[in-house]
Amino acid sequence: MPRLVLFNKPMNVLSQFTDARSPTPRATLSDFIDRPGVYPAGRLDRDSEGLMLLTDDGRLQARIADPKHKMEKTYLVQVEGAPDEAALEPLRRGLTLKDGPTQPARARLIEAPDLWQRDPPVRFRKSVPDAWVEIGLREGRNRQVRRMTAAIGFPTLRLVRWRIGPWSLEGLGPGEWREIDA
Repeated sequence: MPRLVLFNKPMNVLSQFTDARSPTPRATLSDFIDRPGVYPAGRLDRDSEGLMLLTDDGRLQARIADPKHKMEKTYLVQVEGAPDEAALEPLRRGLTLKDGPTQPARARLIEAPDLWQRDPPVRFRKSVPDAWVEIGLREGRNRQVRRMTAAIGFPTLRLVRWRIGPWSLEGLGPGEWREIDA
């Protein structure tokens, strides 16, 4: 039976097991996960947090990571500014980024979620409001959520991937993981 590891990747951790490119060591998956033979099914930017799935099954890995399988990924996104419903409409319709048009996304304003403290914390500014948006995507381009929120005038301050398909971060703190039956 394939193994599936759910991991809550902290900020400033690379989505790989080694870091050969940096002269100074950076945190990697190997600093947290001690299961040989599992590999990430997709990536999460170093400055993003949240759910990563790792598996020892190549077909499952491809099904999770490949956009053609349409597995939705849900992100909780803290943005600078105070968007209203009209501001989110371009996300819902799809918008054009430098690398082409995006598919329509699910986007809605949400109350600030009860999350762990981020290290380092998001810089708080009294004069600039912020808001939380839940965004669901079925594609996964490089830094796509950040580029989409910036394109509508609300830069991302914090990005947490909460769900991939049926799997969520529920019950996992930063740096924690659990293995489940795939």
